[in-house]
Amino acid sequence: MRALFAVALLAVCGWLSLPWLKIHLPPQWNPFTPLNVTDPPGWMTRYKLKRLSNDPAACMAVMRQASEQRLVQFRAVPPMQGDCPIEQPLRISGYGDVTLSSSFLASCPMAVTSTLFVINSQNALRQAGITSPLKRISHVGSYACRNIYHRQEGRLSEHGSADAWDVTGFQLANGRWLEVGKNWQQPEDAAAGLHALWRNGCATFGNALGPDYNAAHASHFHLGMRGTGYCR
Repeated sequence: MRALFAVALLAVCGWLSLPWLKIHLPPQWNPFTPLNVTDPPGWMTRYKLKRLSNDPAACMAVMRQASEQRLVQFRAVPPMQGDCPIEQPLRISGYGDVTLSSSFLASCPMAVTSTLFVINSQNALRQAGITSPLKRISHVGSYACRNIYHRQEGRLSEHGSADAWDVTGFQLANGRWLEVGKNWQQPEDAAAGLHALWRNGCATFGNALGPDYNAAHASHFHLGMRGTGYCR
């Protein structure tokens, strides 16, 4: 009986404290505040990202806010039909001052997550001892209506829903390139930068696969939405 009373008391206290928590909790700990692409990586940011996958209107609101903050450039495109439909595709053309080798198609949750990744990549590079900021990203696309590893049978690849992004290299403002296929192991400073960027992918995306995963990923990072931080 005392245990039930204690549980009930805690529940009442929690309920009464909700208004205070909504106001005073910082964004990285507050489940009541909408996601902002400037939020730091962490379990609460990951939870909010997952929540967006079931709320198209909220997802678009996050992207519009990010666009107003000049942190991403995108446009909505018509829904994709056929074997790999996408209801709310977006075409990403850049991330603030960071340009792309080409624009690419992304689901709205993928667009939000990739924006978070690029923003956090600047800090990841600094922590790796690279002071020149990120300026350009080279990639080989996102959307492709196919099964994993191009197999005839099997489950649909994340690329089939525009929920994955294959990144091949990063150019710094000083002109230097960090290329996944060439610099994963050497030289030491370039490898440190790439490993820091890959770990940033782990902290942001549902999965981040790189050269250590298998030969199929020797030349690029596969950054996908499935999972909760699976990294290889």
